[in-house]
Amino acid sequence: MPELPEVETVRRGLAPAMTGSVITAVDQRRPDLRFPFPDNFAQRVTGATVQSVERRAKFLMFPLDSQETMIAHLGMTGRFSIVAGHRRLEPGAFYAPDPPGGHDHLILEVKAPTGLSQRITFSDPRRFGFIELLSTAELASGRLSGLGPEPLSPTFSPEVLVARLKGKATPIKSALLDQKVVAGLGNIYVCEALLRARISPKRLARTIGLVRAQRLVAAIKTVLSEAIEAGGSTLRDYAAADGSEGEFQQRFYVYGREGEPCLHCASPVKRMVQSGRSTFYCSSCQR
Repeated sequence: MPELPEVETVRRGLAPAMTGSVITAVDQRRPDLRFPFPDNFAQRVTGATVQSVERRAKFLMFPLDSQETMIAHLGMTGRFSIVAGHRRLEPGAFYAPDPPGGHDHLILEVKAPTGLSQRITFSDPRRFGFIELLSTAELASGRLSGLGPEPLSPTFSPEVLVARLKGKATPIKSALLDQKVVAGLGNIYVCEALLRARISPKRLARTIGLVRAQRLVAAIKTVLSEAIEAGGSTLRDYAAADGSEGEFQQRFYVYGREGEPCLHCASPVKRMVQSGRSTFYCSSCQR
C-alpha cells in the first residue's frame, strides 16, 4: 500500500497539472471502488476549478471552488496518471488519446488557465482505493478527523510523540502504525526508522522516553525525506503520476532483507509478524 512518501510524490506530480485547472468533463466508468462514488459525483465536480492539490496522511485532497473537496485514497494498487496535450485547442482538431484500460475507473478532463487540456486518469486493479466528495467546511469532522500530526511538520516533536505514546501497552512498531498517533506512516518506513533509531520494534510504546523519542523522531523525518527525494518505493504497482517508479527500495536498510547482513553490524536481519504485518529488524542493533 502506498505510504506517505508515495502519496506525496503523486501529489507533487499532479499539482502542476491540476492547480487552477477547470474540470471540463468526467468519465466515471463504474459506480464504486472500495466504496460507492458520491451521489451525482460527475455533475458536482464538472465545471469546478481545482484550487490546489494537497495531502493529509495518506489521502490526496483537491479543494474545489464549489466549496467541496475531492478526497482520494490510493488503496493498494490505485494510480493517478496524466496525459498532456491530447486535445488541440483549435476547434474540431484532436489528438486521439489511448482508449481507457480495463482498470481505468475515473477520467477527468481538465483545462489549465493557459488553455492546455489534459486527462487525469485514476486506475485501480484491486479497487481498494476510493474517491469521496465532502464539504470543505466539514473536512475536519469527517474521515480526516482524529488523525495525528504530520510527521514532517514542526508540530511533530519528541515531546509530542512521548505524550501520544503515554500509557500505550502495544509494541512501538504497532503504535506508530496507528494513524491517530502520527499520520501517514506505514510498514516500510516504520521498520526503516526504528532501525535507524536503534529501537526494538518489540519495545512497549509507553517505555519510549524523551531520549529515544528524539532519536526516533529524527529518524522518521530523515527516512521520509529521503524516500520523497527518491520518488517513494516501488515494490509492486506504485508509480508516480508521470509513470516513473520510485527508487527508495534500493536504499532499504532493513525492510525485506530477512537473512541478509545488517548494514550497521552485519548480524542477520530478522523477520517477525506484528499486528498481521511483517516486521524486519536487527536484534543486535535495536534495543
